[in-house]
This record gives sequence, C-alpha cells and structure tokens, in this order.
Amino acid sequence: MPSFDPYERGCPSRDLLDQIGSKWAVLVLGELGRNGTSRFGQLRQALAGVSEKMLTQTLRTLERDGLVRRTVYPEVPPHVEYELTALGQTLREPLKALTEWSVLHIEEVIAAREEYDDRTERTR
Repeated sequence: MPSFDPYERGCPSRDLLDQIGSKWAVLVLGELGRNGTSRFGQLRQALAGVSEKMLTQTLRTLERDGLVRRTVYPEVPPHVEYELTALGQTLREPLKALTEWSVLHIEEVIAAREEYDDRTERTR
C-alpha cells in the first residue's frame, strides 16, 4: 500500500484536499448530505451566489472523484439528479464538523479580522 502525504509536493492526496476543501465543493457536498438527491436547479437555488458554470465544474469534479453520482433519466427535457456516493457519504461527518465549527467561531474570527485590519491600516 503506497504512503500518501499531502505535505509532499505532487502527492495526489494534496490535490484531493484542494478539491474537497474548495468553497463550492464543501457546500455542494453538505447540501447533498442534508437533503439527499437533488436536481441541478435545486442545488443552484440552495447555494446562493454560485454561478451555473461554477456549479457545473464543481459537480463534474466531485463526480470524477467518485463523491457524487450523476443520473440522467431519458426524458424530454432530460431529467438529471445528483446524489452522494457511498464514498461521498463518508465525508458527511467531517464536513458537518467543519460547518459547525465555522458557525460556532465566526464571531471570534470576525473580531480577529477587524483587529488585524485596524492594526495593518495604522501601519500603512
């Protein structure tokens, strides 16, 4: 079994961390984890601010990585649904923990940002 170390340049696990750690990937995975199977329009509506292009790119990347399954139903117009795969389901708890941490600590982060901005503004 090969050893993967995301701190090493060129390690595929580093690329995977980049992918699943992106803003839209975290939100897409979270939304599919919370609400299950969704259509593209439902995801776009639930993820305020995501462009059609970015959502498409994110879904393709997650599908390529085996985290999201895309099912196309042969209808007119085409009916397409997205859902987490078994592998994608394993990310639900870690992403939920990150989401809960961000909500719990956002006020502290905002205060730290303001303090930093004030401090760096004075030194300009």
